[in-house]
Amino acid sequence: MALPLGTEKKSQVYLVIVLFAFILGYGGWQVYGMFGGAPSTPRPTALPAQSTTTAGPDAQKLSNAGIDPSLHFAKLAQSEQVEYLGSGRNIFSADSAPIHIEEPAKSARANQPGLNAAPVAPGPPRPPAIDLKYFGYTQAKDKSLQAFFVHGDDIFVARAGEIVDHRYKVDVIRPGSAQVTDLSYNNTQTLPLMGN
Repeated sequence: MALPLGTEKKSQVYLVIVLFAFILGYGGWQVYGMFGGAPSTPRPTALPAQSTTTAGPDAQKLSNAGIDPSLHFAKLAQSEQVEYLGSGRNIFSADSAPIHIEEPAKSARANQPGLNAAPVAPGPPRPPAIDLKYFGYTQAKDKSLQAFFVHGDDIFVARAGEIVDHRYKVDVIRPGSAQVTDLSYNNTQTLPLMGN
């Protein structure tokens, strides 16, 4: 069994072919006019009449009659070949010599105390604070404590000796505080019970 192709009505098929040929021809003509056609020269427009008052003896009345809006590639090439011949540092070159800055005769802050003191070297950086929060505990039948910790939106339950959030080790749990070690920095801190 063959499927119908829709070519049973010959008049409709011819109409579609004519419309397609017209659209293709019109589109080609538009593309040719846009890219390959002769450029149209714009007409100069007249400026409104200028007032007769002059600003000074050098003022001159100009008109648009002699203005040529087309590009002159020879004149553009001349301006591109100009070299910078300044008498100082070339700000457009990374290889130019730096500017020499003279040393001041005396310091403007010479009378301030502690100016000539030796700089204090900073100590080693402090480890970041543990951002767990201890918010409660429970006591099991064997009298051991389990602590509840919150980190962002996550809640953790841990006993002493267990690791929370793959990073914090719970050392000691008390009813009012918990001692936690940050394993990344080997930093131990005591976290108070929230609300105390």
